[in-house]
Amino acid sequence: MGFKVAVVGATGNVGREMLNILAERRFPADEVIAVASRKSLGTEISFGDRTLKCRPLEQTDFSDVDICLMSAGGAVSKEWSPKIAAQGAVVIDNSSSWRMDPDVPLIVPEVNAAAIDGFRKKNIIANPNCSTAQLVVALKPLHDYAKITRVVVSTYQSVSGAGKDGMNELDRQTKAIYSLQESEVKKFPKRIAFNVIPHIDVFMEDGYTKEEWKMVVETKKILDPKIKLSATCVRVPVFIGHSEAVNIEFENPISADEAREILRNAPGCAVIDKHEDGGYVTPYESAGEDATYISRVRTDPTVDNGLVLWCVSDNVRKGAALNAVQIGELLIARKLIQAKRKAA
Repeated sequence: MGFKVAVVGATGNVGREMLNILAERRFPADEVIAVASRKSLGTEISFGDRTLKCRPLEQTDFSDVDICLMSAGGAVSKEWSPKIAAQGAVVIDNSSSWRMDPDVPLIVPEVNAAAIDGFRKKNIIANPNCSTAQLVVALKPLHDYAKITRVVVSTYQSVSGAGKDGMNELDRQTKAIYSLQESEVKKFPKRIAFNVIPHIDVFMEDGYTKEEWKMVVETKKILDPKIKLSATCVRVPVFIGHSEAVNIEFENPISADEAREILRNAPGCAVIDKHEDGGYVTPYESAGEDATYISRVRTDPTVDNGLVLWCVSDNVRKGAALNAVQIGELLIARKLIQAKRKAA
Protein backbone atom coordinates (compact mmCIF):
# COMPACT_ATOMS: atom_id res chain seq x y z
CA MET A 1 0.00 0.00 0.00
CA GLY A 2 1.37 3.38 -0.96
CA PHE A 3 1.63 6.45 1.23
CA LYS A 4 -0.25 9.74 1.20
CA VAL A 5 2.06 12.75 0.95
CA ALA A 6 1.23 16.42 1.42
CA VAL A 7 3.46 19.23 0.12
CA VAL A 8 2.80 22.44 2.06
CA GLY A 9 4.07 25.54 0.29
CA ALA A 10 3.55 23.85 -3.06
CA THR A 11 3.56 27.10 -5.08
CA GLY A 12 7.05 28.17 -3.96
CA ASN A 13 10.37 27.29 -5.61
CA VAL A 14 11.12 24.49 -3.18
CA GLY A 15 7.56 23.18 -3.05
CA ARG A 16 7.41 22.87 -6.84
CA GLU A 17 10.78 21.12 -6.82
CA MET A 18 9.57 18.72 -4.13
CA LEU A 19 6.69 17.70 -6.39
CA ASN A 20 9.06 17.28 -9.36
CA ILE A 21 11.40 15.08 -7.33
CA LEU A 22 8.59 12.96 -5.86
CA ALA A 23 7.53 12.21 -9.43
CA GLU A 24 11.07 11.72 -10.79
CA ARG A 25 12.05 9.28 -8.03
CA ARG A 26 8.71 7.47 -8.16
CA PHE A 27 8.15 7.96 -4.47
CA PRO A 28 5.81 5.18 -3.20
CA ALA A 29 2.78 7.44 -2.81
CA ASP A 30 -0.76 6.52 -3.78
CA GLU A 31 -1.81 10.12 -3.35
CA VAL A 32 0.00 13.46 -3.33
CA ILE A 33 -1.78 16.68 -2.37
CA ALA A 34 -0.60 20.25 -2.93
CA VAL A 35 -1.25 22.67 -0.06
CA ALA A 36 -0.62 26.42 0.06
CA SER A 37 -2.06 29.62 1.47
CA ARG A 38 -5.69 30.60 0.92
CA LYS A 39 -4.70 33.02 -1.84
CA SER A 40 -3.39 30.07 -3.88
CA LEU A 41 -6.68 28.15 -3.69
CA GLY A 42 -7.23 26.38 -7.01
CA THR A 43 -3.79 27.20 -8.39
CA GLU A 44 -2.67 24.34 -10.62
CA ILE A 45 0.72 22.73 -10.00
CA SER A 46 2.48 20.13 -12.15
CA PHE A 47 3.16 16.72 -10.63
CA GLY A 48 4.74 14.40 -13.15
CA ASP A 49 2.28 14.02 -16.00
CA ARG A 50 -0.60 15.16 -13.79
CA THR A 51 -1.84 18.48 -12.48
CA LEU A 52 -2.76 19.12 -8.85
CA LYS A 53 -5.00 21.88 -7.56
CA CYS A 54 -3.80 23.62 -4.42
CA ARG A 55 -5.78 23.30 -1.22
CA PRO A 56 -5.72 25.96 1.51
CA LEU A 57 -3.68 24.96 4.56
CA GLU A 58 -6.36 26.02 7.03
CA GLN A 59 -8.96 23.72 5.46
CA THR A 60 -6.80 20.62 4.92
CA ASP A 61 -7.34 17.47 6.98
CA PHE A 62 -3.99 15.78 7.65
CA SER A 63 -5.41 12.84 9.64
CA ASP A 64 -4.89 10.42 6.73
CA VAL A 65 -1.58 11.94 5.57
CA ASP A 66 1.54 9.89 6.25
CA ILE A 67 4.28 12.38 5.33
CA CYS A 68 4.05 16.16 5.12
CA LEU A 69 6.82 17.99 3.29
CA MET A 70 6.72 21.50 4.76
CA SER A 71 8.23 24.42 2.85
CA ALA A 72 6.09 27.40 3.80
CA GLY A 73 8.51 29.47 5.89
CA GLY A 74 9.41 29.61 9.56
CA ALA A 75 6.33 31.36 10.92
CA VAL A 76 3.92 28.95 9.20
CA SER A 77 5.99 25.95 10.27
CA LYS A 78 6.15 27.07 13.88
CA GLU A 79 2.36 27.25 14.01
CA TRP A 80 1.34 24.38 11.78
CA SER A 81 4.01 21.68 12.03
CA PRO A 82 2.98 20.65 15.58
CA LYS A 83 -0.70 20.67 14.55
CA ILE A 84 -0.04 18.48 11.53
CA ALA A 85 2.27 16.19 13.52
CA ALA A 86 -0.43 15.80 16.18
CA GLN A 87 -2.74 14.41 13.47
CA GLY A 88 -0.21 11.63 12.89
CA ALA A 89 1.66 12.86 9.82
CA VAL A 90 5.46 12.94 10.00
CA VAL A 91 6.47 16.51 9.18
CA ILE A 92 9.72 17.02 7.25
CA ASP A 93 10.33 20.75 7.61
CA ASN A 94 12.53 22.89 5.41
CA SER A 95 12.54 26.02 7.59
CA SER A 96 14.96 26.89 10.39
CA SER A 97 12.22 26.67 13.06
CA TRP A 98 13.01 23.19 14.36
CA ARG A 99 16.64 22.56 13.42
CA MET A 100 18.17 23.22 16.82
CA ASP A 101 15.33 21.70 18.85
CA PRO A 102 16.95 18.84 20.81
CA ASP A 103 13.85 16.70 20.28
CA VAL A 104 13.89 17.12 16.50
CA PRO A 105 16.43 15.21 14.36
CA LEU A 106 18.35 17.33 11.83
CA ILE A 107 18.99 14.95 8.95
CA VAL A 108 21.12 14.65 5.85
CA PRO A 109 20.60 11.00 4.83
CA GLU A 110 24.13 10.51 3.45
CA VAL A 111 25.61 11.82 6.69
CA ASN A 112 23.57 10.91 9.80
CA ALA A 113 20.79 8.54 8.77
CA ALA A 114 20.74 6.77 12.15
CA ALA A 115 19.71 9.97 13.94
CA ILE A 116 16.30 9.83 12.25
CA ASP A 117 15.11 7.29 14.81
CA GLY A 118 14.50 10.13 17.28
CA PHE A 119 11.70 11.70 15.21
CA ARG A 120 8.89 10.23 17.32
CA LYS A 121 9.35 12.72 20.16
CA LYS A 122 7.61 15.45 18.13
CA ASN A 123 6.86 13.70 14.83
CA ILE A 124 8.96 16.40 13.14
CA ILE A 125 12.23 16.05 11.21
CA ALA A 126 14.26 19.11 10.21
CA ASN A 127 15.99 19.78 6.90
CA PRO A 128 19.26 21.71 7.33
CA ASN A 129 20.15 25.04 5.79
CA CYS A 130 20.98 24.68 2.09
CA SER A 131 24.60 25.75 2.51
CA THR A 132 25.05 23.32 5.43
CA ALA A 133 23.57 20.37 3.57
CA GLN A 134 26.13 20.32 0.77
CA LEU A 135 28.99 21.09 3.15
CA VAL A 136 28.38 18.14 5.46
CA VAL A 137 27.93 15.75 2.52
CA ALA A 138 31.50 16.64 1.50
CA LEU A 139 32.91 16.71 5.04
CA LYS A 140 31.45 13.45 6.37
CA PRO A 141 33.66 10.92 4.48
CA LEU A 142 36.77 13.00 5.13
CA HIS A 143 35.91 13.27 8.83
CA ASP A 144 35.49 9.50 9.04
CA TYR A 145 38.97 9.01 7.56
CA ALA A 146 41.14 11.65 9.23
CA LYS A 147 38.95 13.43 11.84
CA ILE A 148 38.24 17.09 11.10
CA THR A 149 39.17 19.58 13.79
CA ARG A 150 38.52 22.95 12.10
CA VAL A 151 36.76 24.30 9.02
CA VAL A 152 36.83 27.77 7.47
CA VAL A 153 34.25 28.19 4.71
CA SER A 154 33.35 31.06 2.41
CA THR A 155 30.10 30.65 0.51
CA TYR A 156 28.96 32.01 -2.85
CA GLN A 157 25.18 31.64 -2.53
CA SER A 158 22.72 32.05 -5.39
CA VAL A 159 19.70 34.33 -5.24
CA SER A 160 17.30 31.35 -5.31
CA GLY A 161 18.24 30.89 -1.66
CA ALA A 162 16.12 33.99 -1.07
CA GLY A 163 13.16 32.51 -2.94
CA LYS A 164 11.22 33.80 -5.93
CA ASP A 165 11.65 37.41 -4.82
CA GLY A 166 15.43 37.05 -4.90
CA MET A 167 15.43 35.56 -8.38
CA ASN A 168 13.03 38.21 -9.64
CA GLU A 169 15.19 40.99 -8.24
CA LEU A 170 18.33 39.76 -10.01
CA ASP A 171 16.38 39.41 -13.26
CA ARG A 172 14.76 42.83 -12.93
CA GLN A 173 17.97 44.65 -11.98
CA THR A 174 19.96 43.03 -14.79
CA LYS A 175 17.41 44.09 -17.39
CA ALA A 176 17.30 47.61 -15.92
CA ILE A 177 21.07 47.98 -16.09
CA TYR A 178 21.21 46.83 -19.72
CA SER A 179 18.43 49.30 -20.50
CA LEU A 180 20.33 52.10 -18.74
CA GLN A 181 17.53 52.43 -16.19
CA GLU A 182 17.64 52.72 -12.40
CA SER A 183 17.94 49.31 -10.71
CA GLU A 184 15.53 49.21 -7.79
CA VAL A 185 16.69 47.51 -4.55
CA LYS A 186 13.97 45.68 -2.63
CA LYS A 187 14.82 42.14 -1.55
CA PHE A 188 18.54 42.53 -0.88
CA PRO A 189 20.28 45.27 1.13
CA LYS A 190 22.31 46.37 -1.90
CA ARG A 191 22.16 45.86 -5.65
CA ILE A 192 22.78 42.20 -6.47
CA ALA A 193 23.14 42.45 -10.25
CA PHE A 194 26.86 42.54 -11.20
CA ASN A 195 27.71 42.67 -7.49
CA VAL A 196 28.30 40.45 -4.45
CA ILE A 197 26.86 41.05 -0.99
CA PRO A 198 28.70 39.72 2.11
CA HIS A 199 25.50 39.59 4.12
CA ILE A 200 22.80 36.87 4.30
CA ASP A 201 20.10 36.95 7.00
CA VAL A 202 20.26 39.26 10.03
CA PHE A 203 23.38 40.37 11.90
CA MET A 204 24.07 38.97 15.36
CA GLU A 205 25.84 40.61 18.29
CA ASP A 206 29.21 39.02 17.52
CA GLY A 207 29.24 40.44 13.97
CA TYR A 208 28.40 37.18 12.24
CA THR A 209 25.12 36.82 10.37
CA LYS A 210 22.47 34.28 11.26
CA GLU A 211 23.22 32.38 8.05
CA GLU A 212 26.82 31.97 9.21
CA TRP A 213 25.65 30.93 12.67
CA LYS A 214 23.36 28.31 11.13
CA MET A 215 26.30 26.72 9.31
CA VAL A 216 28.25 26.48 12.57
CA VAL A 217 25.57 25.02 14.83
CA GLU A 218 23.99 22.78 12.22
CA THR A 219 27.32 21.23 11.22
CA LYS A 220 28.03 20.50 14.86
CA LYS A 221 24.60 18.88 15.37
CA ILE A 222 24.72 16.82 12.17
CA LEU A 223 28.40 15.84 12.06
CA ASP A 224 30.37 16.40 15.27
CA PRO A 225 30.00 18.97 18.08
CA LYS A 226 33.78 19.12 18.47
CA ILE A 227 34.41 20.56 15.00
CA LYS A 228 35.33 24.26 15.04
CA LEU A 229 33.88 26.19 12.13
CA SER A 230 33.92 29.76 10.89
CA ALA A 231 31.81 30.89 7.93
CA THR A 232 31.51 33.94 5.71
CA CYS A 233 28.30 33.82 3.67
CA VAL A 234 28.08 35.87 0.48
CA ARG A 235 25.18 36.38 -1.94
CA VAL A 236 26.25 36.33 -5.59
CA PRO A 237 24.41 37.14 -8.86
CA VAL A 238 23.74 33.50 -9.80
CA PHE A 239 20.20 32.13 -10.13
CA ILE A 240 20.72 28.51 -9.02
CA GLY A 241 23.57 26.76 -7.20
CA HIS A 242 25.57 27.47 -4.07
CA SER A 243 29.37 27.28 -4.13
CA GLU A 244 31.75 27.01 -1.19
CA ALA A 245 35.51 27.43 -0.78
CA VAL A 246 36.39 25.17 2.15
CA ASN A 247 39.61 25.05 4.19
CA ILE A 248 39.78 21.94 6.40
CA GLU A 249 42.20 21.00 9.18
CA PHE A 250 42.48 17.37 10.28
CA GLU A 251 43.77 15.60 13.35
CA ASN A 252 45.43 12.92 11.20
CA PRO A 253 47.34 13.12 7.92
CA ILE A 254 45.41 13.02 4.66
CA SER A 255 46.69 13.78 1.16
CA ALA A 256 44.81 15.44 -1.67
CA ASP A 257 44.90 12.19 -3.65
CA GLU A 258 43.47 10.26 -0.71
CA ALA A 259 40.72 12.85 -0.28
CA ARG A 260 39.75 12.68 -3.94
CA GLU A 261 39.51 8.89 -3.83
CA ILE A 262 37.46 8.96 -0.62
CA LEU A 263 35.05 11.52 -2.05
CA ARG A 264 34.69 9.62 -5.34
CA ASN A 265 33.32 6.68 -3.36
CA ALA A 266 31.18 8.72 -0.96
CA PRO A 267 27.37 8.79 -1.24
CA GLY A 268 26.02 11.99 -2.76
CA CYS A 269 29.44 13.23 -3.91
CA ALA A 270 30.83 13.59 -7.42
CA VAL A 271 34.47 14.57 -7.95
CA ILE A 272 35.41 16.56 -11.05
CA ASP A 273 38.93 17.78 -10.48
CA LYS A 274 41.20 18.12 -13.50
CA HIS A 275 44.10 20.53 -13.30
CA GLU A 276 43.20 22.25 -16.56
CA ASP A 277 41.01 25.06 -17.81
CA GLY A 278 37.40 24.16 -17.08
CA GLY A 279 38.35 21.02 -15.13
CA TYR A 280 36.05 21.91 -12.23
CA VAL A 281 32.31 22.39 -11.60
CA THR A 282 30.55 25.74 -11.42
CA PRO A 283 27.00 26.42 -10.18
CA TYR A 284 25.80 26.60 -13.78
CA GLU A 285 26.60 22.90 -14.31
CA SER A 286 25.17 21.89 -10.94
CA ALA A 287 21.67 23.27 -11.63
CA GLY A 288 19.14 20.46 -11.86
CA GLU A 289 21.61 17.85 -10.56
CA ASP A 290 21.38 15.80 -7.37
CA ALA A 291 25.07 15.50 -6.52
CA THR A 292 27.32 17.62 -4.39
CA TYR A 293 30.26 18.31 -6.69
CA ILE A 294 33.82 18.53 -5.41
CA SER A 295 36.63 20.23 -7.33
CA ARG A 296 39.99 21.95 -6.70
CA VAL A 297 41.12 19.51 -3.98
CA ARG A 298 44.61 20.48 -2.83
CA THR A 299 46.90 20.59 0.16
CA ASP A 300 46.84 23.66 2.40
CA PRO A 301 50.55 24.29 3.10
CA THR A 302 49.85 26.85 5.85
CA VAL A 303 48.69 24.26 8.43
CA ASP A 304 49.49 20.69 9.39
CA ASN A 305 47.10 18.15 7.85
CA GLY A 306 45.22 20.76 5.86
CA LEU A 307 43.18 20.56 2.67
CA VAL A 308 41.32 23.06 0.51
CA LEU A 309 38.41 22.20 -1.79
CA TRP A 310 35.64 23.75 -3.89
CA CYS A 311 32.12 22.44 -3.29
CA VAL A 312 29.08 23.13 -5.51
CA SER A 313 25.46 21.98 -5.37
CA ASP A 314 21.97 22.91 -6.55
CA ASN A 315 20.62 24.57 -3.41
CA VAL A 316 16.97 24.16 -4.36
CA ARG A 317 17.43 20.41 -4.93
CA LYS A 318 19.99 18.96 -2.53
CA GLY A 319 19.86 21.98 -0.26
CA ALA A 320 16.11 21.67 0.22
CA ALA A 321 13.67 19.61 -1.88
CA LEU A 322 15.76 16.52 -2.64
CA ASN A 323 17.03 16.21 0.92
CA ALA A 324 13.44 16.33 2.22
CA VAL A 325 12.32 13.61 -0.18
CA GLN A 326 15.37 11.51 0.73
CA ILE A 327 14.36 11.79 4.40
CA GLY A 328 10.92 10.47 3.46
CA GLU A 329 12.55 7.59 1.58
CA LEU A 330 14.73 6.90 4.61
CA LEU A 331 11.69 6.67 6.90
CA ILE A 332 10.19 4.06 4.60
CA ALA A 333 13.43 2.13 4.01
CA ARG A 334 14.03 1.83 7.75
CA LYS A 335 10.36 0.80 8.24
CA LEU A 336 9.84 3.62 10.71
CA ILE A 337 6.39 4.43 9.31
CA GLN A 338 3.57 2.51 7.69
CA ALA A 339 0.82 3.78 5.43
CA LYS A 340 -2.28 4.63 7.45
CA ARG A 341 -4.71 3.49 4.79
CA LYS A 342 -4.92 -0.22 4.17
CA ALA A 343 -5.58 -1.82 0.82
CA ALA A 344 -9.23 -2.61 0.20
